[in-house]
Amino acid sequence: MTQQPEERYLTVVDENGEEQLCEILDTIYSERFDKNYVLYSLVGSEDEDGFVEIHAYAFVPSENGEDGELLPIETDEEWEFVEDFLAQREDELGEEDAE
Repeated sequence: MTQQPEERYLTVVDENGEEQLCEILDTIYSERFDKNYVLYSLVGSEDEDGFVEIHAYAFVPSENGEDGELLPIETDEEWEFVEDFLAQREDELGEEDAE
């Protein structure tokens, strides 16, 4: 039996004050920057080809561990870290599809 990955969600408030349900695609930690990052997409935002826009933010968990604060990624080096991670995941997913 194959175990399905746990679906995880978060709610973000957009620039209009509207709450948006988002699916967490991945979380990563960088020792170099000593930060956690979260990658997510808006639920139901797939285009006609099934693609979604991926959002990336630094994530500071709260003390209770149930929620936290999303912060903008501040430097080009951090963006490069996140983009390298996404490229690696894309390669891994491509290999799985080829099997």
